[in-house]
Amino acid sequence: MSASESSDLIGQRKLRIEKLNKLRKLGIDPFPPKSFRTHTTQQILNSFEELKGKNVCVAGRVWSKRSHGKIVFYDLRDFFGEIQLYIKSDELLPTDTEKQSIGFEDLDLIDVGDIVEAEGIITKTKSGEISVLVHKLRMLTKAIRPLPTNLEDKEERYRRRYLDMQLHPEIRERFVRRSEFWNAIREFLNSKGFIEINIPVLEHVTGGADAKPFVTHYDALDQDFYLRISHELPLKRLLGAGYEKVYDIGPRFRNEGFSDEHLPEHIAMEFYWAYADARDGMELTKEMYRYVLQKVYGTTKFNIKGFNVDLNSEWEEIDFVKVIKDTFDVDVFEDSVDKMLQILKDNGVELGDNVNRNRAVDNLWKLIRKTIGGPAFLVNVPKFLSPLAKSDPENKELTQRFHPVIAGSELANAFGELNDPIDQLERFLEQQELRESGDDEAHMLDIDFVEMLEYGMPPAVGFGLSERVFWFFENVTAKEGVPFPQLKYYIDETTKKIYPHIKFEAEKNFSTNNENLEGLPSRQEAIDFLNEKVSDEYQKTHALMVAKALEAWAKKLDENSELWFITGLLHDVDYFLHPDQHPDMAIEWFKERGYPDALIQAVKAHYVGKGPNPRNLLDAALIATDELSGLIYAYALMRPEKFKNMQVSKVIKQMKNKSFAAKINRDDINFGVQKMAEMLNKNFDEMLEMHIQLLIDTFNNMN
Repeated sequence: MSASESSDLIGQRKLRIEKLNKLRKLGIDPFPPKSFRTHTTQQILNSFEELKGKNVCVAGRVWSKRSHGKIVFYDLRDFFGEIQLYIKSDELLPTDTEKQSIGFEDLDLIDVGDIVEAEGIITKTKSGEISVLVHKLRMLTKAIRPLPTNLEDKEERYRRRYLDMQLHPEIRERFVRRSEFWNAIREFLNSKGFIEINIPVLEHVTGGADAKPFVTHYDALDQDFYLRISHELPLKRLLGAGYEKVYDIGPRFRNEGFSDEHLPEHIAMEFYWAYADARDGMELTKEMYRYVLQKVYGTTKFNIKGFNVDLNSEWEEIDFVKVIKDTFDVDVFEDSVDKMLQILKDNGVELGDNVNRNRAVDNLWKLIRKTIGGPAFLVNVPKFLSPLAKSDPENKELTQRFHPVIAGSELANAFGELNDPIDQLERFLEQQELRESGDDEAHMLDIDFVEMLEYGMPPAVGFGLSERVFWFFENVTAKEGVPFPQLKYYIDETTKKIYPHIKFEAEKNFSTNNENLEGLPSRQEAIDFLNEKVSDEYQKTHALMVAKALEAWAKKLDENSELWFITGLLHDVDYFLHPDQHPDMAIEWFKERGYPDALIQAVKAHYVGKGPNPRNLLDAALIATDELSGLIYAYALMRPEKFKNMQVSKVIKQMKNKSFAAKINRDDINFGVQKMAEMLNKNFDEMLEMHIQLLIDTFNNMN
């Protein structure tokens, strides 16, 4: 092996595997089941005078190695710190199968990164360094990959966080504090008489926040479930069950984008306190923040985002309605949304067209919020922004809601809980109207929760925070604040070379070219079938648009254009006559006519949530194209030039504008595009832009 070959990862790995095999030939187990460690590095360093001259057993990773003839020094690192191993040729036991010891003559079989156990006497070297004078050395884990000398690329750090934590102990310490943060919250709440009760993650109906949920399928029940976006409604059911102080700490899931302050999956805590109100909740919140921060950081004083904040100082109260009126001369109840949008635009915030009052008002507040150092509480939030909060008895347009505001950010959400079932149902119905108009973050109607309220739930205050509070006081981004942030699945080229015998998921063949197409109708037969079942002209136009788009994709991807065109033409063939049986009726017709499985599978899969997951490019492309073609068609109707000179960026803007073509299912578009991206090894944004451009070009050529 050449020097250059052995210097790279593949070469080093090969050398280390050779050493591993040599250990086994010597009768040494490179992966024994147990260590006999008696002391950690920290215990030795902290108690040197007491332990000096005594025999100890330490274990950890070899972090560095220095040889000086008959003397070798290892720096050994465990979770608690680092200590030097002092190895002399005349002191170390020889290699021995029975004792599983590695002698001086075989030290070359130990590499930096290996995990070893060393037994010996606590001493100091001539240089004064506390050390273990080793007389027995055992291998605990032979590392067959060398540790990198640095790991600076963020993507690489996040993908191999276990290495990131090894190379940067300060990052590992962050997650110790993260654990202390949640433990401190538990300690505080438990000391106040709260009971921690874990509630389900999977829900029939999800609610408690303005957020888009993840959807999964429960095979045993054959029903779709949501991953919870909030802990709220189940915990409030516990108040209806007779509990008075309850909380839960655990994950919640919001199917949204990544940002420096948000992750789709994160840990959160919510508590609910019966027979208390928002004022009680505010006092408890102040006490909890002070306790937790003192416990974790040893202080309540912080410099964050240019603000000097002391949580032990007085907490100001900021009136939501008044501060917007004083700052922007806007009455959040009476003034027009257009006026608000103009103010937002003047301040560099573009929300697009057809924005509702809720979003406009919320963004006005965000402009103000970033100027507030705090600590403070935001109070008197309007009812239209708080569908689950109790109305203020002195002003029914307001709610008993509060937010802690610190250094320009809201660091929790809390309110007096709505327990009037009639009022709650009315607010749910208002939210349902928003959902039906295209706002997929509006609350779902949870009729079971309404029924629970009808049996009676006591007045209560509820409070919720996420680990964003921890990230905030750590002054790190969301991805830096969790041990393993979610990333797109990826296998690098080096890994593929190391394991050439493995066929990784990314390398699966997603083509339909090897499908058995016996029974596929001709284009004319498919057109005749469509005309037989569909008389609505828009339905026919839509079918042809999808067919042409899929044909264009087939040519671009070197797929069977006949299969793709006919699948697109017939994917909704039953929808006009049997919308409630779509696509099941079409599947029956296809089977009666002997159509191939590839076509049937694609039509099944395009009904997202009811059909199977897409297994190939045709399935994914049909899902993405079906809804996206409808959105592009709707946009073309607004333009004098129709499809001509249509810009991809403008289409994407209309996709984000949920009130435009509100019945178009954006989730299906995103799902199909994401699946295509995964199959073609592209990122989502690139795939979406490519898909939109292909559709624009195709539809422009049809006219």
